[in-house]
Amino acid sequence: MKKIYVKDLKEYLNQEICFSGFVDTIRDKKWVLFVILRDSTGKVQMTIEKSDEKNQEFLELFKDLHVDSTVKVEGKLVVNEAVKLGQMEIIPSKILVTSQAMNLPFDYNNLEGVSLDTRLDYRFLDMRNEKNILVRQIESTMVMGMREYLYQNDFTEIHTPKLIGAASESGSEVFEVKYFDRSAYLAQSPQFYKQMAMAAGLSKVFEVAPAFRAENSNTNRHATEFTSFDLEMSYIDSYEEVMDLEEDLLIAGLTRVKERYGEIIEEKFGTKVVIPSKPFPRIKLQDLYQELHTRYGYVIPKEDIGDLNAEAEKLTSRFAMEEYGHEFIFITGFAATKRAFYHMRDLNGELLGYDLIWQGMEITTGAQREHRYEEIVKNAQEKGLGKDVEFYLEFFKYGCPPHGGFAIGVDRLTLLLLQLPSVKETQFLFRGPNRLEP
Repeated sequence: MKKIYVKDLKEYLNQEICFSGFVDTIRDKKWVLFVILRDSTGKVQMTIEKSDEKNQEFLELFKDLHVDSTVKVEGKLVVNEAVKLGQMEIIPSKILVTSQAMNLPFDYNNLEGVSLDTRLDYRFLDMRNEKNILVRQIESTMVMGMREYLYQNDFTEIHTPKLIGAASESGSEVFEVKYFDRSAYLAQSPQFYKQMAMAAGLSKVFEVAPAFRAENSNTNRHATEFTSFDLEMSYIDSYEEVMDLEEDLLIAGLTRVKERYGEIIEEKFGTKVVIPSKPFPRIKLQDLYQELHTRYGYVIPKEDIGDLNAEAEKLTSRFAMEEYGHEFIFITGFAATKRAFYHMRDLNGELLGYDLIWQGMEITTGAQREHRYEEIVKNAQEKGLGKDVEFYLEFFKYGCPPHGGFAIGVDRLTLLLLQLPSVKETQFLFRGPNRLEP
């Protein structure tokens, strides 16, 4: 028999069913034993009448059984309007214990006072908390909505290697690993391979996959391994076309989330899913500096001129809400010195790219890419990049259409959507400078 989930139980009312799940709660009353069972989609009550002689073996079974054990139950699913959980209950005829749980190290339903490190050590238990399961399901739904939008617009999903032979992009912040008799590196992003796809003639590609950054950063937004939603598209005339597409992509993902989980997000996380209007506001970096100074007395530190820092990003979102009533804002006009060598520049040397800020945090860096061989070679030399990018430069020798793209950090997107305190709670399993387990 296929597994029946709680969400589908109403299709089986007044039928004999087989249900498997965790033992969530055991309530031992004078005349009856209530056992709440759960799976990833919800909870259902099983009722065992103590006066029924044939139930004695069930009562004995639950005397020493701890919650979070798993059981397989055969019985009849009946209507009972007095039951709060869906007005139905299972009357068992057979119960099989499929695994026995030991005493839990903490109560995952009451995490107050439990340190985040302890929770991460026991992430497999921490995930049993209803909100934590919801985080995974909500993120999955958001990614599905974004994927569907791209499929509907003729994008091809690709899968690029994460083991690479050279320290790509900047040549720093990469993890070196032993690869037989030589060194290899974990990819910081699929950027080079997305552009290879453009040179190959694929036109529109995307990938949702892990990326690795050897940054010794201990903040609420950084991780050494994270999930990146990358895309690239050919035959563009301007990086603004890339920005336009990202607007539609985010709206598609957020719309799907709101349709499916909008009410429960507001109930469980205390935040509303807002579907942004188009177009998202856009402002030049130098104009933004002036606005932040005039409105909030903020002056960008000398070392950050040509870019944004965390404090500036927060103020930028405040400005976007005050000036435009919008949660999102595009920033353009970054200094070429602050961006990767493969970003295209205009005749004045200004970068043809952008950052997208949402709720005080950068979620995207995007750009039109340099596709002309002579120009990209010059940019690489200017950045002091040599043999590490030789294989990449080959892509542009034999014709490559104008193209552009961006990457979105999925973990960070979920962090902001649900207003969680840290990516440590957003990721299924967090990886940071001091954490490699479980």
